[in-house]
Amino acid sequence: MEFYNINDKSETASFNEAVMRGAAGGKGMYFPVDIPVLNTEFFRNISQMDIPELAYEVLKHFSGDDLSENELRRVCREVFQFPLPVTEIEDNVHVLELFHGPSLSFKDVGTRFLAGLLRLYVEKYNSRFTVLVATSGDTGSAVAKSLYDVPGVDVVLLYPKGKVSTIQEKTLSTFDKNVYSLEIDGSFDDCQRLVKSAFNDPELREKLTLTSANSINIARFLPQSIYYFKAWGDLNPDDTEKVCISVPSGNYGNLTGGMIARRMGLPVSQYIAASNVNRVVPDYLDTGNFTPRDSVQTLSNAMDVGNPSNFIRIRELFGYSHEEMTKVLKSFVADDDKTRQTIRDVYQRTGYILDPHGAIGYGGCKTYLPDFDKGIFLATAHPAKFKDTVEESIQKDVPIPENLSAMIHGEKRAISFSSDYEAFKDWLKTELSAG
Repeated sequence: MEFYNINDKSETASFNEAVMRGAAGGKGMYFPVDIPVLNTEFFRNISQMDIPELAYEVLKHFSGDDLSENELRRVCREVFQFPLPVTEIEDNVHVLELFHGPSLSFKDVGTRFLAGLLRLYVEKYNSRFTVLVATSGDTGSAVAKSLYDVPGVDVVLLYPKGKVSTIQEKTLSTFDKNVYSLEIDGSFDDCQRLVKSAFNDPELREKLTLTSANSINIARFLPQSIYYFKAWGDLNPDDTEKVCISVPSGNYGNLTGGMIARRMGLPVSQYIAASNVNRVVPDYLDTGNFTPRDSVQTLSNAMDVGNPSNFIRIRELFGYSHEEMTKVLKSFVADDDKTRQTIRDVYQRTGYILDPHGAIGYGGCKTYLPDFDKGIFLATAHPAKFKDTVEESIQKDVPIPENLSAMIHGEKRAISFSSDYEAFKDWLKTELSAG
């Protein structure tokens, strides 16, 4: 399987090359040359497969000859060791819980797969990697947990000062050894700009072997297609039932994974891009005009993105046709007041506790459910990661899971940084080495 640069189709890369480079040239992103359609036997057997087997059957079509069958199976077995359960919380409304991994967020799926590949590459090619991560919360902790103390890998986390929850900051800022946390005086978009600038800096790339753990990396967003197949197998709808899936959306890697699954044959009738007030994509779906803007801080901070990187992949998938995209993709928008109200109302009616991102996903699902037989929404983070907001909404204590408790009691080690690129570049050149 080859991948091409969306911004320059003459630039291509193999699977391994695309993973190790992270980003394509000229601030581009890699995209599969071909997206295979899975056969009927796969869908017939999907409910009998465990997650590692399912992951292997999907991802082998993208890794091709770059990974042997044993290598890919080994990575999938090492990585996918936690459940991805689907639960019906009220009539025909199902939640896909993606927060049962080590960092309690959906990012564990992609980051652990990427980490498994990097460990393999370090052994196979005797390489050393510097992993750059812009994060608004969950990505950073997932990457850090996955790559902490891994030989041959340095991890640099950039997160926006004062714009993540207190507990999220603890999960980002307490690592040592090979993980460096930079607290950037700016927004998530500033963090993302610094990372993108580094990837497009020839001098820096000469000194360091850079790769990305954000969803611009194909090893992050492709594995996210797996849990859509898993949810379908668990739901097991009959051939006559129409299903919608609502996806809390920020940088749109999660939704891209769902769209890839659909192109591979998953018979989802409609996806919903569930957004907070950072509504760049919903506005595009309404008007056909894509206009990035500065992000606004909200309770659902992982979705506070004003210029979502992955949306170009979704546009590429539909040949940049607004008409074709809107046949498959609808939108939903909720502000903070609506988010709090949803958390409270769902808990009072069902006893189920939502985090702010899952609450917006739920809102999208309920809005469109009358047109469908069944709906699924994604719960992307454990509610304890947003303890203050959730407890204020439901007036009940939210217990902190043991693995999260262990993360939040460490000493803060983050380095305060401006959003100036040259300062960031100088720090990377001084502190890290290709080794």
